[in-house]
Amino acid sequence: MMKKATVIGAGFGALTAVRKLRAADASLEITLISPRPEMIYYPSLIWIPSGLRQPGDLRIDLNNFFRKMNVKYHQGSAQALEDAGRTVITDNGKIENDGLIIASGGRFIKKLPGIEHAITPCEGIDAAVQIRDRLKSMQGGKIAVGFAGNPKEPSAMRGGPMFEFLFGIDKQLRKEGRRDKFDITFFTPAEKPGARLGPKAVQGLVEEMKKRDINTHLGHKMKGFEANKVKTEGGEFDADLILFMPGMTGNQWFDNTDLPRSEGGLIKADQHCRVEGFDKVYVAGDSGSFPGPEWMPKQAHMADLQAEAAAHNLVAEFSGGQASETFDVELVCIVDSHNSGMLVARTKDRNVVLPPLRVMHWAKRAFEKLYLSKYR
Repeated sequence: MMKKATVIGAGFGALTAVRKLRAADASLEITLISPRPEMIYYPSLIWIPSGLRQPGDLRIDLNNFFRKMNVKYHQGSAQALEDAGRTVITDNGKIENDGLIIASGGRFIKKLPGIEHAITPCEGIDAAVQIRDRLKSMQGGKIAVGFAGNPKEPSAMRGGPMFEFLFGIDKQLRKEGRRDKFDITFFTPAEKPGARLGPKAVQGLVEEMKKRDINTHLGHKMKGFEANKVKTEGGEFDADLILFMPGMTGNQWFDNTDLPRSEGGLIKADQHCRVEGFDKVYVAGDSGSFPGPEWMPKQAHMADLQAEAAAHNLVAEFSGGQASETFDVELVCIVDSHNSGMLVARTKDRNVVLPPLRVMHWAKRAFEKLYLSKYR
């Protein structure tokens, strides 16, 4: 009898899971649930403020991909689970499955007082457009760029893109001949910014900030924001434009389920990406809390690796086998600044950091083209 697999989400982990499921079993009935049949390519949001990318470049219509992969698309948002995960309740009906992969991303923790005065860049295209328009309208002033984490979930933070917005805005203003009219300050509660990228990266990032005349406000717990102010326990400073990436937690709909949660609110999974205590329910990417080193990143590459393991293991279980596939913990990123990029790679054995190179900017653009060719 044909097995039914359901995937929740339309981001990196979800779409990789679909590709791997289909490659492993041509007869599988695959249903994907998401609010819209589109993927947003988040890594390139950094290029919207400068005009290097337009919003339409990063919004990928998935209908063609669904046809190619023979996927049933269910337009809706997950709301809850029934029958120990065998039924997904959406705001547009129920979907039954024989196996489930949850890859619906994470949610930013927006608890700091006055956080509405800050733009959260990785919330999507609208946020990046807002940054573009605000920069365009400013004649000068003070810009603050920073991020924080989820103290209860060390991996649930996204700092890398904030360094890219920081260096990208600096580069953009220089190119426009008006950098001297702006003060830029980078802030984070961590004493060593980018520590998860490795010690060499921290040194490289701090040196890059000094070189670019970017002020730093490090190691002070956040207190909140005002319309033109960043407030920390180590003092406050003025800012006309605030970009801030808070830590992440699980989706709101997880609260309507019996899914096991980590202290930080994510779904608890084992090394096979299997949800603890659930049969044929897997998780990949930002939705999950996985065993591994404290520096394990929340990034697209990691979501892809986890989705591959989850898909492999689900198909094995469908065939009467056991989950055996695990995922490597790898941090790979190019910290881009519009015309050059710093390569940072970290595994359990190695930590490689290359200084900013022009070729790395073009490598990041080439990777975008190659990655999106799978889905266009």
